[in-house]
Amino acid sequence: MKIVVLDGYTLNPGDISWDGLSKLGDLTVYERTKENEIIERIGKAEIVYTNKTPITKEVLVACPQIKFIGVLATGYNVVDTEAAKAFGIPVCNVPTYGTDAVSQYVFALLLNICHRVELHSESVFKGDWARCEDFCYWKSPLIELAGKSLGVVGLGRIGKRTAEIAEAFGMKVLAYDPHPIPDFESTNFKYVSLEDLYKNSDVISLHVPLFESTRGMINKDTISQMKKGVIIINTSRGPLINEFDLVEALNSGKIGAAALDVVETEPIHDNSVLLNAKNLFITPHIAWAPTESRARLLDIAINNLDEFLKGNIVNRVNN
Repeated sequence: MKIVVLDGYTLNPGDISWDGLSKLGDLTVYERTKENEIIERIGKAEIVYTNKTPITKEVLVACPQIKFIGVLATGYNVVDTEAAKAFGIPVCNVPTYGTDAVSQYVFALLLNICHRVELHSESVFKGDWARCEDFCYWKSPLIELAGKSLGVVGLGRIGKRTAEIAEAFGMKVLAYDPHPIPDFESTNFKYVSLEDLYKNSDVISLHVPLFESTRGMINKDTISQMKKGVIIINTSRGPLINEFDLVEALNSGKIGAAALDVVETEPIHDNSVLLNAKNLFITPHIAWAPTESRARLLDIAINNLDEFLKGNIVNRVNN
């Protein structure tokens, strides 16, 4: 059985092992695959893994021997799942690997805004402290989180873990989810409407999938409902935010700061409007990427195939 990984480098640049997958078949791993190379590289492979390389209906028609498609991520919009279903091909993703990594990263971004640790460290190494007349100084406002309200939009695994960490910081959590679980509520954790979340949150963290109903949910109208100086964190999907409206609100001071690990077009364009914003921090989609998290992702992806070969299908997204 031939197995091909079309774009393995992001998941595994060489610090984890493909051995578990190679034990299940004749494995070929490509670091990256351009769209005009997809069909040729799949060749006669029956098992195809992709991260961001698109698997379209045209690819499936050209490669009728495909029996299983594994997505090396949680999001699976790179695969035409309906076409795969019509051809009888299960598409399986990895839904749970990054809960701790991503929720931890939310606070890495937030604490960067609150304390600007790297900025102050660089200042010391430049000699600013040695030349300072006082025993301390700060180059940006410092923010204490205790007592502030974190609005968590979406209470899936990552959103819930983010809320738990916020409570440990002494924050109050305002949560919005279309399917609330009342048992989660406590003194410092309340479900609210999306409108109330926008109105009352000091910090807003996004944890919802990208659907047409959520695309651009952070926009001029919803920003107008927020507190002046609100902080926005997005580790979910870039198109949840209207980038032009975000930049306008940052530059006007309506939004105090924002941190994005995802943007609408990735990699970011060098002429992106985001690059002209005040108090905006952008990282290159790395919340998911600690070594432990990536190893866990690969283990689950391998198990998805192992179960398929045993006659069981787990984590299927195109039932």
